[in-house]
Amino acid sequence: MKRILGTTLCATLILVVMAAPASAIAPFKKVFFDVYVKPDSNDPGEKAFAVVAESKATGECWVCHAKWKGADKHVRNNYGKALSALLDKKKFSNERREAEPDKCDKEIRDALEKVAAMKSNPDDANSPTFGELIKSGKLPSDGKPDAGDLAKAKKKAEADE
Repeated sequence: MKRILGTTLCATLILVVMAAPASAIAPFKKVFFDVYVKPDSNDPGEKAFAVVAESKATGECWVCHAKWKGADKHVRNNYGKALSALLDKKKFSNERREAEPDKCDKEIRDALEKVAAMKSNPDDANSPTFGELIKSGKLPSDGKPDAGDLAKAKKKAEADE
């Protein structure tokens, strides 16, 4: 009986520890969807964006993260990298979000607004802003992994082998 209880307790602890990092990002995704995803809109751009943002294949996590074989979600695309420069997930602990929900929400909205005004390709003065891409119904990212994040993920994957 003690062995079963001990095993159950250990398994529960492992699940709690493994689940913790994902909860830090959940408020970013929630506020992003509150601001930008409007499936019932009459605006064709907003409606089109809702479709791509809610798609499991193109949207959801892939709005900020890049698909890469074997990658974890630490590999961001250009939009996710721009947001991560303004939002530190460590500042959005469960405790803080519960104590200051309005303040946390505002900080995330402010970061989204700043990133929306940034060029999607800072090396190209003619590139649309992230916000312009969203308004036109397109995902804000180029879908490519950030080179720095990708290098870290590859190094981690090699170390895990």
